Amino acid sequence: MTPHPHIPAPRQASDTPRDLIGIGIGPFNLSLAALAHPLTTLDTAFYDEHPAFHWHPGLLIEGATLQVPFLADLVTLADPTSPWSFLNYLRTRERLYPFYFAERFHTHRTEYDAYCRWVSDNLPALHFDHHIDAVHWNPERALYEVDYTRRDPHTDTGTPGRSYARNVALGIGTAPHVPEALRPLADTPTAPVHHAADYLTHRARILAADHITVIGSGQSGAEIYLDLLRHRPPGRERLHWLARTPAFAPMEYSRLGLEHFTPDYTRYFHHLTQTTRDTLVPQQWQLHKGIDADTMTAIHEELYRRTLHGGWPDTVLTPGVTVRTAGRIATTQVELHLEHAQQNTRSRLTTDAVVLATGYRERPLTTLLAGLTPYLRHDTAGRPRVDHHQRLVLDPAISDTGHHIYVQNAEHHTHGVGTPDLGLSAWRSATILNALTGKNPYPLPTRTAFTTFGLTPHPTATPASGHRLTPLAEPR
Repeated sequence: MTPHPHIPAPRQASDTPRDLIGIGIGPFNLSLAALAHPLTTLDTAFYDEHPAFHWHPGLLIEGATLQVPFLADLVTLADPTSPWSFLNYLRTRERLYPFYFAERFHTHRTEYDAYCRWVSDNLPALHFDHHIDAVHWNPERALYEVDYTRRDPHTDTGTPGRSYARNVALGIGTAPHVPEALRPLADTPTAPVHHAADYLTHRARILAADHITVIGSGQSGAEIYLDLLRHRPPGRERLHWLARTPAFAPMEYSRLGLEHFTPDYTRYFHHLTQTTRDTLVPQQWQLHKGIDADTMTAIHEELYRRTLHGGWPDTVLTPGVTVRTAGRIATTQVELHLEHAQQNTRSRLTTDAVVLATGYRERPLTTLLAGLTPYLRHDTAGRPRVDHHQRLVLDPAISDTGHHIYVQNAEHHTHGVGTPDLGLSAWRSATILNALTGKNPYPLPTRTAFTTFGLTPHPTATPASGHRLTPLAEPR
């Protein structure tokens, strides 16, 4: 019997509560699932609305590499002996020796995607084709209710269900960011404006355009510009690359600079005041939004090669530019109204295709957690408060039960620039599992950086000399 379309179908509920339910199966919750797998006393389930794991498919450009070493896989930095490591993946594929002789520290993105799919295909706790509808707190049972719709990919129908959990881990990822000025065009299916997240999907159509504009100065923008440049004829490149940042700047990749992506710095950042944290984040853009030096070199070499027979390539690279407004000309072209802050000048650019390499933003938790609104605690900017164990700060009516909601890659404002970094995924997952079980199944290092951040070291990080610094006054 088919339910009446205006009457929701009854949810099939599993009354046995799970210890942990993960919502979203991206790299971070996949890391959590992999490290939770050998903890046999822990009952877990992870849900994702997509039919299978696939990591940024629109940006798997040929030759593009990760910006972190292969050791930053799902598990190694918390448990090098895990069967879910990248090296074990290579072993099962009989590719250890080829990888050894390749002497490659940074793997291709396509290989990282394949590795993660191998893990996702073999972990039994993962459930794809499950759309999470809502999360509620059931005070009578002192459990979280997770309502979902299980989709049938063959009939395009869904079956509603409900699971109960003592703890929830949110790994719902980020969403492509489209600047306000370009949103109306990006939302128009026929407009030639595409976010970088969909680049490979529309690549053939973009390359066929007479003139192409790339907007965004980060790694994605650089890789897309380089890919387009390599596939345009010399002298007829017809490419613009615009950026809001004051320069096409290299990513900070010095060894001491990379220590901002260690647990030591994360702990230091978390203990700063909210005002200080909010001031620091935009200042640190070059730590994670710059361009890999090899990519910058490849761009310059490709441009230089095109000058060998005289003349300059038909391409314009301009930083320090913002798009004020944008509109369509006829049906095939876009007019961008530009402003250069340093010159205090304005101009217009007519183009046939626009690629927005404008990054990603954390998905808001408010919609998914609407049923928990009365229990959530926020900072003065209205953002969720997150403690050092990656847990949302909740009303004592919930937190006193010992049942928590953990977050992954939704705590940039509380944990700093390392939040989206793959190199901290295993450490964060281990932190969550240690806190959740209370048994410390993954002992973590007390010190991870040579740098001592601040005059008052974190309690777990003692200077190597054994001497502690005494602050002159406590910060306000």
